Order: sequence, then structure tokens, then C-alpha cells
Amino acid sequence: MLHTRAWTVDVTITEDEKKRLTHAAAVLHTDARAPIRGEGEARRRPADTEVPEIGDELATARALADLAYKLLDVTAGDIEQFTHRPVHLTS
Repeated sequence: MLHTRAWTVDVTITEDEKKRLTHAAAVLHTDARAPIRGEGEARRRPADTEVPEIGDELATARALADLAYKLLDVTAGDIEQFTHRPVHLTS
């Protein structure tokens, strides 16, 4: 029997031009639990050419990586509830 689930990730990107800082938040929504949030930032040096897409991409990549590690931690906790043993998951 085939089961299909749809999880969604919302990514919100904010840019502070004065601080030359881009911040991204990636939030995973599932039917099984409360949302999980990952965050990432990118900074532009004064000498760098202004290309907003690069800051968006880098901040988003870091937010998604943070989200992935948090999801691994949540998964390890779920496994520990069943095995009653410490679990360490790696990517």
C-alpha cells in the first residue's frame, strides 16, 4: 500500500540594507508535529558588488541546513522514545 504525505517548507527572507544583512527563516510544516524552524544569515562586505540574489541564496541555504540538523535532532529524540537508548544521527 502506498502512502503519500506532503510536507511544506516556507522560506521568508528579509534584507537589512543598512547592515548589509540578509536573514532567512525556513519553517517545516507537517501533520505530525509542531513546525520546526531553521535560520540562516548572509552578510555582504562593503567591497562586494550588490547582488541581492546571492545573499538570498546563501541565507536560505544556511536556514535549510539549520532546519535539516534540527529535524535530525527531533528524529533522534523520537527514536529514543521507542528504543530507550541514546541515538546520534548524522547526515
